[in-house]
Amino acid sequence: MATTKQHPATAIGLSREIPDSAAMAERYQRVRSFSEKLCETLVPEDYVIQTMPDVSPTKWHLAHMSWFFETFILKEFRPDYETYHPDFAYLFNSYYVAAGERHCRPKRGLVSRPTVENTFKYRAYVDRHMIELLESADMEMRAGIAPLLEIGLNHEQQHQELIQMDIKHVLTENPLRPVYRDRKDPGVSGTAPLTWKAFDEGVYWFGHDGDGFSFDNEGPQHRQFIESFELASRLVTCGEFLEFMQDGGYERPDLWLSEGWAKVENEGWEAPFYWENHDGKWMLMTLAGMRPVEENEPVCHVNYFEADAFARWAGARLPTEFEWELAARDVEIEGNFVEDGYYHPIPATHEPNGQLSQMFGDLWEWTRSSYAPYPGYYPIEGALGEYNGKFMSNQYVLRGGSFATPRDHIRPTYRNFFPSDACWQFSGIRLAREV
Repeated sequence: MATTKQHPATAIGLSREIPDSAAMAERYQRVRSFSEKLCETLVPEDYVIQTMPDVSPTKWHLAHMSWFFETFILKEFRPDYETYHPDFAYLFNSYYVAAGERHCRPKRGLVSRPTVENTFKYRAYVDRHMIELLESADMEMRAGIAPLLEIGLNHEQQHQELIQMDIKHVLTENPLRPVYRDRKDPGVSGTAPLTWKAFDEGVYWFGHDGDGFSFDNEGPQHRQFIESFELASRLVTCGEFLEFMQDGGYERPDLWLSEGWAKVENEGWEAPFYWENHDGKWMLMTLAGMRPVEENEPVCHVNYFEADAFARWAGARLPTEFEWELAARDVEIEGNFVEDGYYHPIPATHEPNGQLSQMFGDLWEWTRSSYAPYPGYYPIEGALGEYNGKFMSNQYVLRGGSFATPRDHIRPTYRNFFPSDACWQFSGIRLAREV
């Protein structure tokens, strides 16, 4: 039986109005320049290191994002376009099988050439041709470019967060524990008390409504029945997670899923990723270097198994992604994003009872929902159909964004996803419970 697929123009939501050339060029330049801004504090040696298979060198991220625009827009809409280098497609394709052969992911850190300098020249070359294309495109061409451009720019924003995730791992492996960005004081003392907000049972619509951009995995819209539940008003803090640890949280198999407990035993888990016990005092690595664990901050870099075990210990559970989305739809998209310059989660401000804070920004929040297609989902046509759909197995959904996420990249329907044991991403915990 033939499989129904979608064209990119119908698989994502966009404004009905076709952007003019100036608007498209301005947005392109703004997003692209921010990627390079994130690299301002790096030295050439930082760009090339790969410390584990999941981490990509910063140089690779910068080149891959340029390859994306080159492959899916310039080659499509500029028949006379000449690639910067014939081998770059092989080096900087990630997982798009339909787009050609790829260099193996675990060996990206072994590619010393092209140099960092040449990588930036590659970006400048692609940018120059992209701006020329956007500024000269007529309305018909802009209508074809617009959905691909939005996918590409949102893809670049995803890699902006990955740059921060990966460079943190790289710098952590350096015994000197270098600083990526100096710490910025959030000016917040203490943290808001944890309260609960109740939501009524009912049948609700979930997924993106098609007004504005979304990735294909955010739709189609569909209905779900939700039982009554309560959601915690803020993220779990380091102090609360320390209580879990002190109460034998990593020593009690009754709190853990079987696969998670096996990893606790086999891999020696005893604290969140990046935490280190220095003579009885817990320290953690941050993008501002090593410092003591601060109990009022949200706990970061926990995996799904740790989040689930903590929730059981606390007499609660993780929310489903639909419970989270229902709670988030009436919350303003504000919080601690990459533009705020903290590069770390910050304590929740004091809020009145019954209000939700930290729903957006600070940390991606684990849900108990497996990453699976919505009813009626089909991947888009061609290589871009590999963007989301083929990863819908053995992963869990996270929601809400983090301190490393661009503010205009996030929305209530956004579905992030990671394997259950992944923890190098900026992930945290929000509790839910039955009414």
